[in-house]
Amino acid sequence: MDVAVLDAGSDQRRPRIQVVPLRGLPVVAVMIGFVIFAIASDRTWALMFCHVAGGGLWTGIDLFVGLIVGPIIGGMSPPARAEFTAKFMPKMVIIMPTVVTMTLASGLQIAFKYGNLNAGRAAHGWLIASFIVVGIMAVIALGVLEPANITVLFEMNKENPNPEIIGNMMKRFIYTAGITGIMQIATLIIMTRVATL
Repeated sequence: MDVAVLDAGSDQRRPRIQVVPLRGLPVVAVMIGFVIFAIASDRTWALMFCHVAGGGLWTGIDLFVGLIVGPIIGGMSPPARAEFTAKFMPKMVIIMPTVVTMTLASGLQIAFKYGNLNAGRAAHGWLIASFIVVGIMAVIALGVLEPANITVLFEMNKENPNPEIIGNMMKRFIYTAGITGIMQIATLIIMTRVATL
């Protein structure tokens, strides 16, 4: 059972936020296990499934959060924003690293499998462009979004959360999600081009 935290300015106790939702870990374990199986077995369907499903989820989440959820959160009152954040952010803690791992690991294996990393292949230049774009997005997702997300959750679990820290981290989360959402459009262009070569 989660420990309660005293809400600042009131006598009410609010439930402590579970930073990593433990109920989601079995699903993450199955997904990562399937990625490992796909790579170890080098089965085309399994690799394609991991890459397309992971990439589709990553793209959809980035676009949805950055371009739709972000502006909605920005227009909410502070209490509504805090309540939404307390429910939304823990899920993102486990979803984003999972879909990023699925996409990148299986995508690299597919590139090796089809020899598209060889300099003479038609898709080589497009894949290098993809590596650059996806590398930047992965750094943003795991190096900027995830730390901002976790900082917000730990701050919200304090007895007296600092609204300025939470606000700044939420802005960082929303803006960087928007940037990666826009970069996902470049990824879609590159990947559809690679698929048609």
